[in-house]
Amino acid sequence: MIEHFFPQILLLLALTVAVVIVFQRMRIPSSLGYLLVGVILGPHTKGPVLDVQPIRELAEFGIVFLLFTIGLNFSLPQIHALRHLVLGLGTAQVLLTTIAVGLLLWLSGLSPMVAFVVGAIFAQSSTTIISKQLAEQGEENTRHGRLGVALSVFQDVTAVPFVVVIPVLAASTFGAGLLATSLGWAFAKAIAAFALVFVIGRWALRPLFHMASERRSAEIFTLTVLLVSLVAAWITSSLGLSMAFGAFLAGMMLGETEFRHQVESTIRPFRDVLLGLFFIGIGMLFDLASLPAIWHFALLGALILMLFKTLLVSQIVRMSGIDPVTSWRTGWLLAVGGEFGFALLAIALDSRSLDSRTGQIVLTSVLFSMILAPFFIRYNHELARLFTGGKPVSESDEKSQVPGEIPSQTRDHVIICGYGRIGQSVAHFLEKEAIPYVALDMDASRVKEAHLAGEPVFYGDASERDMLETIGIDAAKMVVISHEDVANALKTLHHIRALRPDIPVMVRTRDESHLEELRQAGATEVVPETLEASLMISLHVLLLLNVPADRVLRCLQDQREGHYQFLREFFKGNALMTEGVFEYTADRLRPVVLTPGSNAEGKRLGDLDLKAVMVTAIVRKGERQMEPSADTMLLADDVLVLSGNALALDQAEQFLVG
Repeated sequence: MIEHFFPQILLLLALTVAVVIVFQRMRIPSSLGYLLVGVILGPHTKGPVLDVQPIRELAEFGIVFLLFTIGLNFSLPQIHALRHLVLGLGTAQVLLTTIAVGLLLWLSGLSPMVAFVVGAIFAQSSTTIISKQLAEQGEENTRHGRLGVALSVFQDVTAVPFVVVIPVLAASTFGAGLLATSLGWAFAKAIAAFALVFVIGRWALRPLFHMASERRSAEIFTLTVLLVSLVAAWITSSLGLSMAFGAFLAGMMLGETEFRHQVESTIRPFRDVLLGLFFIGIGMLFDLASLPAIWHFALLGALILMLFKTLLVSQIVRMSGIDPVTSWRTGWLLAVGGEFGFALLAIALDSRSLDSRTGQIVLTSVLFSMILAPFFIRYNHELARLFTGGKPVSESDEKSQVPGEIPSQTRDHVIICGYGRIGQSVAHFLEKEAIPYVALDMDASRVKEAHLAGEPVFYGDASERDMLETIGIDAAKMVVISHEDVANALKTLHHIRALRPDIPVMVRTRDESHLEELRQAGATEVVPETLEASLMISLHVLLLLNVPADRVLRCLQDQREGHYQFLREFFKGNALMTEGVFEYTADRLRPVVLTPGSNAEGKRLGDLDLKAVMVTAIVRKGERQMEPSADTMLLADDVLVLSGNALALDQAEQFLVG
């Protein structure tokens, strides 16, 4: 069995990688690249053909995970805040688009059933293209951006009754009673699914993720995320509803918890790969040979789809009291056809609600809209100003946000990696100065307490690239790594420098054993905990001994500018640093006695080639001379205090005494 599918998988992966790379270099949405791969490997084109059914079945989980991650960003408090806008506007948009397009097609000669099905397909918008394009443009948190994504998500929810209605319409005999009964059952099941997921989510999800996070295992956390999302999908599927609907509800429940960022980071790779498969499966439906005969109908259908939705959405949003520019910008966002439109199309073809030729026209129309829509989304501001007579956008309109913006999406904030004693101290100073911050920590109980206290602290691993992107590394002003896990800090620095080479990064470490390594990895400043404690104690001693404050501050500045060189020099003793590389690489002090007849006797200090070793002091006849000059003549019985690492000190001692 595997011998049959393995070459197909390799071919699929190779072609997908090549096409997506080319599309990304051309700044074309990757979803269109996946569609092209499906067209090339589909049954309607010459060349190799893949087995379509397994790909479609697996790709369905891409929509499940997509709705799950969208649900994370639209928790119940946010939905409640948007209830007057999203529920009212979303319902009006779907119904009016379906009715308007269906009426136009019915007047054009199509049957009422076909007109209704096409109208329902055209009413859907692509959440994937909208959200990804807005994220690339940095508009995902603007008012029109969040409103557009919210409306597109609601469209996905409205696809549930269409899933029930379209097969019913295919029956030769049906009446209004059967249609009303089917719709009633669909809504009843949706309410039951919401209640079930809501109860289970409130009762079990937070304790479950606390238990998973306490193990500090990425494997267990990933398995827990997959379990929760798929169980929710199975519940709604068992009720005869869409699996994606259940995943969306589970995401809403988790969106209220402190785990939402780490959950989103964990599920993202699965979502992106499976969504790619979904688009590939849709591309396989496209019959390239039929294009010459239907392209003009398909282009007309794409124009109807985009213009009707843009006009309807912009006017509906405008009637709700939102300014004209934001209304038109929202309208242009929703002009694109959607993934659930493809799902409804597949159901219609299977139930024979649409014939194959009409299905190809509708499919090509949605594809055309997906090709054109990213450009309309990219230039939505210019198009909105054009349709509002060039009216400038006020600063308040441009910066206004839909209620419920999460702390991690602020700008010019400080990211604190690790929320222990030091991380919390930094956060409290930032809060006192009204500087925004977002903190990550892997201690579930600590995160829970801080989250309950209203602090922007979330459960997450800062050494994950996706996690850094999720909490806004691209808009952050500074990063503070306050934990003492050096391996984790090095990994975090690697990702930070790949994403933001310019951002300053402050790193805390326990001692100076990894100071240079952290600096080479990209740390702007490294603060060794033990050296800072030594420095503070030393400076307090000087102040208590009435040393002038300006001299004390100058000592402080000199030591920090010199990377704590003076404090890094010490005597090893018997038990200090007996393990690891640190024993050989750390700086330390070593006294060396010049015996009579040694190589250094009678020579000037400046004439000695000690390489990586410094002479910090000379003890002669019991008197200690600090920082001796290069002209100092060395005598027998002098004690040279050397500073350097173990290997360099061994070599210097051998050179000096012979």
